[in-house]
Amino acid sequence: MTPLGWIGVLLIAAGAVVFGMGGIGYTKNRTDVEVGPIKVAAEERGLVPPMAGLAAIAVGAVLVFTGRKRSA
Repeated sequence: MTPLGWIGVLLIAAGAVVFGMGGIGYTKNRTDVEVGPIKVAAEERGLVPPMAGLAAIAVGAVLVFTGRKRSA
């Protein structure tokens, strides 16, 4: 299998995890305002939707199919 095929396998595995868990939540920290010694920070929460997992599975399947070695 070519490296493209292996990338496809990794995408399929990651997509299955995201889809199986119903999405993966993440937290993003950022500093909004910093004036002298005073900092105002914000925390954003997000979710990687399960549909992104399905898309990763589909793209991974295409990569595995196109990355397979052709026999002569």
